[in-house]
Amino acid sequence: MKECNGDAAEPPVPPGLHRSPEAPPSCCARSRRLLRDNALVLLTVAGVLLGAALGMAVRPLDLDEAQISRFSFPGELLLRLLKMIILPLVVCSLVSGAASLQPAALGKLGGWAMLFFLVTTLLASGLGVCLALLIRPGDGAQTQRGEGEGPPEAKEVVDSFLDLVRNIFPSNLVSAAFQSYSTSYRTEAANSSQDNVSAHGLVNRTDIKVPYGQEVEGMNILGLVVFAIVFGVALRKLGEEGEILIKFFNSFNEATMVLVTWIMWYAPLGIMFLVAGKIVEMKDVILLFTSLGKYICCCIVGHVIHGLIILPLIYFAFTRKNPYRFLWGIVTALATAFGTSSSSATLPLMMKCVEEKNGVSKQISRFILPIGATVNMDGAALFQCVAAVFIAQLNSFDLNFIQIITILVTATASSVGAAGIPAGGVLTLAIILEAVGLPTNDISLILAVDWLVDRTCTVLNVEGDAFGAGLLQVYSDRTAKPSFDDVTLMSVQVVNEDQPEGNPLLKKDVCVVDGCSPSEKESTM
Repeated sequence: MKECNGDAAEPPVPPGLHRSPEAPPSCCARSRRLLRDNALVLLTVAGVLLGAALGMAVRPLDLDEAQISRFSFPGELLLRLLKMIILPLVVCSLVSGAASLQPAALGKLGGWAMLFFLVTTLLASGLGVCLALLIRPGDGAQTQRGEGEGPPEAKEVVDSFLDLVRNIFPSNLVSAAFQSYSTSYRTEAANSSQDNVSAHGLVNRTDIKVPYGQEVEGMNILGLVVFAIVFGVALRKLGEEGEILIKFFNSFNEATMVLVTWIMWYAPLGIMFLVAGKIVEMKDVILLFTSLGKYICCCIVGHVIHGLIILPLIYFAFTRKNPYRFLWGIVTALATAFGTSSSSATLPLMMKCVEEKNGVSKQISRFILPIGATVNMDGAALFQCVAAVFIAQLNSFDLNFIQIITILVTATASSVGAAGIPAGGVLTLAIILEAVGLPTNDISLILAVDWLVDRTCTVLNVEGDAFGAGLLQVYSDRTAKPSFDDVTLMSVQVVNEDQPEGNPLLKKDVCVVDGCSPSEKESTM
C-alpha cells in the first residue's frame, strides 16, 4: 500500500515460491473505494450547493428575524462546536509542537513561515490594487451610498499598533480566552488658552478625543499563540523534568483531534443551513448586485487568481509537486471555511486534512497552522486594498503613487491584527482609510456585501496557511539530517553454506534511511 512518503518495501519471496498475481479491482470496487475515501469532501460540497438552493427556495416565504434565527439553528450549532474546540486546540497544539522541535529548527521554521506569510500577503495586496485600478468598481456604485449598517469606529494608526503589541502580552491568560484589549475614544470638552477668549468675554471650549482602553468580547488568539510557543520552548529547555507535561499536552491534543473528527461529520449539515440562512437574510439581491457587482467581481476574481494561480505556482516552484493535488486534499476544510466564514473555526479541520491527506507531520501542522490562522490573512489584505481603492473612486479621489504604497503597506500590516472571525477584515479597513485620508462612512457599502466577500476571503486565508505548512514540510524533509531515530537497523543473517555447522554466522546490519540506497556494514559475531 502506498504511504505519503513513498512505497513501502515488499517482503522478499522465499526460494521455490512464486508471487501470485493479484486480480485488478473491478470498476464498481474502484468507484466504491473512491466514494468511501472522499465521502466527507463530497458531502461538504453538496452541503454548500444544497444550502444555496434551500436559501433561494425559502426566500419567497418572507421570514422575519426570529424565524430566520430558528431556521439557521443547525448552522449556529456548528459554529458553536468549532469555536468550542479552538482554545484547547491552539494552546495544546502549539505547546506540543514547540516542545517537540529543536530550538534551532523552531527558529528556522518560524522565520521561513513568517517570510512566506509576508511575501504572499504583499502579493495579494498588490493584486488587489491592480485589479481595482483596472476594473474600477467605484464607477456606478453611487446609488448604494449610505445604505447598510454604520461604519465601525475609526482608530488612530498608532493606537491600533499599540493594541496589537498589548494583545501579544496579555495581562491575564484566563481573560485572554474570551476577551482582547481595544482602544476606544471618548469626547471631552477642554477649556482653551487665554488666546481663544471671544470678544464677548466667553472662553471658547474645544472638544478633544481622549483614548482609553477596555476589554472587548473576543478571544485574544494572538496572545495565546505567543504564550503557548514560549511555554513549549520552556518545557523543551527543562529536559526530562518537562517530559511529563509535554506528554500531557500531546495526549490532550490527540483527544481534541478525535473530537474534531466527530464534528467533521456534522459539518455538511451545519454548512448547508449557514449558507441558506445568509441567502434568506438578503433584502434586494438584484439591486445590490447591479450596483456593487463590479466590486464583488473584483474581490472574487482577485481571490481566485491568488488562490488558483499565484499560491500554486509558489508551491510548485519550491517543491516540484502538483499543487492541485494538494488542494484536493483540503477541499473539505475550504468548503467549511466558505460556510463558516471564520479561519479560526476552520483550524481544527485544516489540521486534520493536511496531516491525513497531504502528509504534513503533526509537529509542523500544529505549530504553523495556528500561527497562520492568526497572522496570515491574504484574503483580507486583498479585499481591503480593493475596498480602499473602491471608496477612493467612489469619492472621485485620485490616488498618487505614495498613497498606493501606503495602502499596500498598511493593508499588509493591519491584516496581521485582523480577527479570524466573520467580518474581521472590515474592522481594520478603517485604519487603511484613515492612513490615506479617505472617509470611513462609506464602509457601510462594504458591510452590505461583506457576507459574500468575507467567505471567499476566508477560503483564501486558510488555503495560504495550508500551502505554508506544505512548503515547510518539504523544506524540513530536505534539510533534516539522518539521526539515530530515523535509521532502522535490520539485522539480516546470511549463512555461508560452504562452512560446517558451528562456525560463526555472518551478519549484516543494513541501514535504511527514508528509502535511500541501503548502506551495509559487515560485522562478524
